[in-house]
Amino acid sequence: MNYILYDTSKRINLLPLTFLRPTADIRIGILTIREKWEKYLDAKTSSLTEDYLSKKFPLVIGHENILINGSVCPSKKLLEKISTLKLKEAIVYNGEVIAFMSETVKEHTLFKDLDDYQRVDFTDPLIVLENSWDIFVRNGEALIQDFHLLKLGKHTNEIRNCTYIGSGENIYIHPSATINYAILNATNGPIYIDEGAEIMEGAMIRGPFYLGKHSQVKMGAKIYGPTTIGPYCKVGGELNNVVMFAYSNKGHEGFLGNAVIGEWCNIGADTNNSNLKNTYDDVRLWSYGKRTFVDTKLQFCGLIMGDHSKTGINTMFNTGTVVGIASNVFGSGYQRNFIASFSWGSPSKMIDHKLDRAILTAEQVYSRREMTFTEIDRGLFSHIFELKQKDHQI
Repeated sequence: MNYILYDTSKRINLLPLTFLRPTADIRIGILTIREKWEKYLDAKTSSLTEDYLSKKFPLVIGHENILINGSVCPSKKLLEKISTLKLKEAIVYNGEVIAFMSETVKEHTLFKDLDDYQRVDFTDPLIVLENSWDIFVRNGEALIQDFHLLKLGKHTNEIRNCTYIGSGENIYIHPSATINYAILNATNGPIYIDEGAEIMEGAMIRGPFYLGKHSQVKMGAKIYGPTTIGPYCKVGGELNNVVMFAYSNKGHEGFLGNAVIGEWCNIGADTNNSNLKNTYDDVRLWSYGKRTFVDTKLQFCGLIMGDHSKTGINTMFNTGTVVGIASNVFGSGYQRNFIASFSWGSPSKMIDHKLDRAILTAEQVYSRREMTFTEIDRGLFSHIFELKQKDHQI
């Protein structure tokens, strides 16, 4: 069987985090949604996504295809339901199709044909990403699910060089990870320290928490769960309910809370975000789909930052701020609540970032990790940059 994870029209509500990836490649919990599905299915997946993303994330079509909504996190019961799917059947969750089987995959007619499918209702609770803030709101649930999924079959590990609170069964430390006299509190949720990760002395961490492969927690850091730090990241200071995708750094003092940070971001020293209004009102956040600020129905909501964006030292973000991709933000005073992609500047003056300079920076940060910023990556940057020239709210 061939498995395809497809983007829906709600992908726009997950921008700027989906500018450079399909929805299925969002990290929530320990794994990306794609990684979760591939573990459950024990099979590779491809993506049906925007045309401009298809060179980096090519679609693979088989003789028989099961298509799955890429914003849906898998569960054991959903997998069982999918395994019984027949041609012309579609699984429906909360009134929306989330999986179906098809012999042919023709993008322009695929979803119109679903009217002919027999509906199979699925009623068990699922984690589904509808909006960007769902990533940190649902992160605790996803982290606990992933912890149990990944720990299956692993032998009991040695908890070493740290003080831990709660059950040792709720803590997994990879044999190659390094911990130097930190405090781990797994009372409220599990803690998973992955391959080659390091926690320096004096760090204090409360679960649910994930530290990705070869990532680092700096000395004296204070981290409140649920928090996910993806692979190859560095974090310090204070974090509360943060999801950091991969290859991003917040290595210094400063507070980050109720936030999602994409890949290849750098948070400058003493950068802070507010996550609670002084009035205690619900937080409004920029919506790319609605072209305005929308009510999140959340009292706590901080920063959503797209890939390759950076902040200078002492940058201040107000409650409910969205930053697009490849932006460089600095200067005194509170930043605007929405900063478009490829922006450069401060609260007093914001101009367009130059495409060639943004690409050069990306090439340099890739090379530091011994990676190559490819022609395909350049094409993605160019596409979003061109969109920004036509629409300054991208």
